[in-house]
Parts: sequence; C-alpha cells; structure tokens
Amino acid sequence: MSISTPVEPFEDSSEPGTVLRARRELAAAIRRGDYQPNQRLIESELTATLGISRPTLRAVFVALEQENYISLERNRGARVRQFSPAEAIEILETREILESAAAGLAAARILPQECDRLDTIIEQMIEMDRTGNGRQYSAYNREFHALIITAARQPTLSRFISATPYPLVMSQYRNQATRHPRDGSLREHQAILAALRTNNRLAAEAAMRHHLAATRRALTIKTAPQDRS
Repeated sequence: MSISTPVEPFEDSSEPGTVLRARRELAAAIRRGDYQPNQRLIESELTATLGISRPTLRAVFVALEQENYISLERNRGARVRQFSPAEAIEILETREILESAAAGLAAARILPQECDRLDTIIEQMIEMDRTGNGRQYSAYNREFHALIITAARQPTLSRFISATPYPLVMSQYRNQATRHPRDGSLREHQAILAALRTNNRLAAEAAMRHHLAATRRALTIKTAPQDRS
C-alpha cells in the first residue's frame, strides 16, 4: 500500500481550475486569520489579489458559503463567517467525535513510514516551540492532524471532518494573549503517535479526544447558561 498525501478540504477536481485555485487560496487565507470574523470581503480587492474576474469570485463565494467559511447577504456582499459561542462549542465537539474516530481507524491502517513522518513532524514542532515560531508550529500541527485523517483511509469520514469549519472557530476564539502552543500540547501529540505506532485503536481514540478537548477548553468561549441547554 502506498502512502497517501494529505489533501485540503477543497480538492474537488470537478471544479474549473481557476475557481478551485482561488477557492483554495481564499479559504487558506481565512484559516490563517488574514481576514477576521465578520470582516467584509471587498470584491475589487480580492479579484486583484487572486487574479480572477468578478464572476469567478462570485462562484468562489458560493462555494465557501456552502462550507461555512463566509456568509452572503443580499445587497450587502460577503463577510467572513462569525460563530456564536454555542455554535463554536457544537462545532468543536463534533470535530472531537469525528477526528477521534479517525485516529482509531488510523491505528489499524497506518503505515510505518507514515508514523515516521509523524515523528519528524513532532520533532519540527518541538523546534518551532523552542524558537518561538508559532505560525510554523501551527502549520506542522495541521500537517500532523491531516496525515492521521488520511491514514484512516475512510473517505466519507474525511469529508465530514473537512466540512466542519474547525479552523475558523479556532481563529475566532483563540486567546491571543496566551502562549502558543499551550502547555501539554506536544506531550499530547506524542501520546497520539505512541498509540498509533502500537496499533492501539482505543488508546488512539482516547488520546485524540483528550487532545482536542484540552484544545477546546483553552479557547476563550463563554456561553450563557441557556446556550448549553
């Protein structure tokens, strides 16, 4: 069995090439936090930045609205999607359930070379933590999780995971005043990898759920009592 390359959520080869490229680039910019929650997206600026026409940009907007990246309002244009605290918790809890299941499947299906790559990623994350490069740490973190989802070799589950706007919630609710990565994050990644290397499905599920739950608790999400009813 050959090793698979992790893909972005928008790898849909049925889309015209220009739309697919622009869609992927704008989604990545939103995930990075280049555009803030509820920020209006200016068509004239984006057509220049992405090198596309207005009709193409509108096709990109429609696609991204379907993925919950933006909201479209008649006669008011497009804005980056903003999630209420209740919505954010629901999305994060859903992601915990789905990605924990993926980790369990990956424990039975992951290849030795994929485990080796995860080990290398953790080493790179340790170095980025040491040098204080939070942005590159986040990039390696995304690669770590994407590789585990790929190693599950369950396309339907992968599509459901990709459909959750998890990165946007993280961007909206991350506490910028706290240290990144948070304490314990690296140890949690190491525990996930240890479970995968030993093909321990239950341990992999538990380690991933613990990691994502700890990440959720570290966010600045405050809800009213009725929001959690």
